[in-house]
Amino acid sequence: MGRRIAAGLLLIFLLAAMLPLRGAEAQGHPNLYWGSSGASVRVAQRKLAAWGYYDGPIDGVYGTRMYAAVTLFQQRNGLTVDGVVGPSTWAALGEYGRGTAAAAPTAAVSRSDDLDLLARVVSAEAKGEPYTGQVAVAAVILNRVRDSRFPNTLAGVIYQTHAFESVSNGTIYQAPCESCRRAAQDALNGWDPSGGALFFWNPSKTVSSWIWSRPIITQIGNHVFAK
Repeated sequence: MGRRIAAGLLLIFLLAAMLPLRGAEAQGHPNLYWGSSGASVRVAQRKLAAWGYYDGPIDGVYGTRMYAAVTLFQQRNGLTVDGVVGPSTWAALGEYGRGTAAAAPTAAVSRSDDLDLLARVVSAEAKGEPYTGQVAVAAVILNRVRDSRFPNTLAGVIYQTHAFESVSNGTIYQAPCESCRRAAQDALNGWDPSGGALFFWNPSKTVSSWIWSRPIITQIGNHVFAK
């Protein structure tokens, strides 16, 4: 009888010890996107590398190579090709029930990663605009990074909810045009034709009436730039 009681107590102890672990597992991996970093990125990198999608370092940094691997994996597995490792992509990677937590971007990506991401936004938002206008769009994004009212990383500004139409409609994931890449580089080097603007919009498109309350600085091509 004594042995049965002892065994029962041991089983209860073991089950109790497992509860915190199960709670931690339930929290799952965060949604990952360009600029994310940490242990969950390493998990995704290992999964993608094992299946031949990712050939970069297992460094826990979501940069250019990781983006290419994620989008290729999504394309080949019938997923939404958005570059975000969310619940569906985690599940396809074999991490079921994950992807429920929020992830903040970090400053861990390299300058070349920043250039590529910035060029994609410029291309999606200002392809066909005058070169000066393309640089100005890039400068607006960088001005937001430096402004305390916005996220303090490039990825944070770009992926901020409803900040850029190109993120919402997916055109950011198209390869950038060459002039847009040069424009992004010029903006990163300090050229700001926008005059310190924090906003830009095309008046021919439907925009929030609030945006017209911002002090307008200049207009370049089809875009109005304002503070």
